[in-house]
Amino acid sequence: MSDAFEGEAPPPVARYRIAGLATAAVMLGSVLLGALFAANIGLLLIVGGLFGAVLYHAAFGFTSAWRVLITRRRGRGLRAQMLMLAVAVVLFFPALGAGSLNGMAVEGFVAPLGISVLVGAFLFGLGMQLGGGCASGTLFTAGGGNARMLITLVFFIVGSVIGTAHFSFWTELPALPPVSLVNVGGAYGGMAISLLLFAAIAAVTVVLEKRRYGELERAAPAPRRGFGRLLAGPWPLLAGAVALALLNFATLALAGRPWGITSALALWGAKGFSLLGGDVTQWGYWQSPGNAAALEASVWGDITTVMNVGIMLGALAAANLAGRFAPNFRIPLRSLAAAVIGGLLLGYGARLAFGCNIGAYFSGIASGSLHGWLWLLAAFAGNMLGVRLRPLFFTGEAARRPVAKTS
Repeated sequence: MSDAFEGEAPPPVARYRIAGLATAAVMLGSVLLGALFAANIGLLLIVGGLFGAVLYHAAFGFTSAWRVLITRRRGRGLRAQMLMLAVAVVLFFPALGAGSLNGMAVEGFVAPLGISVLVGAFLFGLGMQLGGGCASGTLFTAGGGNARMLITLVFFIVGSVIGTAHFSFWTELPALPPVSLVNVGGAYGGMAISLLLFAAIAAVTVVLEKRRYGELERAAPAPRRGFGRLLAGPWPLLAGAVALALLNFATLALAGRPWGITSALALWGAKGFSLLGGDVTQWGYWQSPGNAAALEASVWGDITTVMNVGIMLGALAAANLAGRFAPNFRIPLRSLAAAVIGGLLLGYGARLAFGCNIGAYFSGIASGSLHGWLWLLAAFAGNMLGVRLRPLFFTGEAARRPVAKTS
């Protein structure tokens, strides 16, 4: 979901006006979207805003958590991810097994297991380390004022469009049919299998960390307490993990499916390409009924778009409450090149792999889909290569530590 600002002192003064404007935009936008489209779409803008605030204040990470495990054998971030997934499957599996939640039909993200997932997830993992974040991380850090991540986001969109152009080729390669643990073992059998896997992964990180350091890493003392910490952060990492799982479940309840991010980036790019005179309608990806309908409809009727905008506004509010909104447009050339390359890999890889760290990994595993586990393995391998390539683009400590507060 984060590459935290290590060693960076926050500015002393919170910007309440900008935070208030961002919050007001979420609330007003929610009312307008509810009136123009549907009440659930308006509510999902608020859920997106909450996602952005949680991601920013908890500095919840995927990219940096994996890099720290690879380079330092510190596993606190990955253990938090396992907690997030554990809470999610406990909430998701009974609802998915029943097929409905509060009277609404619900379904998970379940995709085939094939070459496209392996290649796409590996490329996405590589892009995470070069681009400086994943899908959620790119959005919340861009919204939080990281100018470099705006470059990553732009090329994430470009890579997504290219991915849709090649989508049919990759998905026609050999693949096994979709498999869900909810269907294989039932809601509670699948839940038990998943929880055992999460516990095993967490245990491995504990062994690796204790073998190197003799003890587990402890969180640094928070500089704020009470309401001040709630308002301006930082929030405990584990609290962020639980909050993200709860918000994903809220998304399932309101949208009828879990949280996703990257389909909207492909949609934005396709609409932009069409405005420039391009035609994507003949590409296989855009010929499926759902994607074709999204291409024809208003972008504001797209649930994923609405939530992505909410994430950025929520992060904008959080960054200003924390006094850390300070865009820096002086980006070294090699870092800029990494953002471009990383963004392209992120966008392209996400389309091939049926999602990103959110749609394929978080929501895929929360849906019981085995493709989410395949995504995890391939993306982690991509991260390992990305970590080795980082010194080509970043110098000194930046080659080893997070370059921005991203996921």
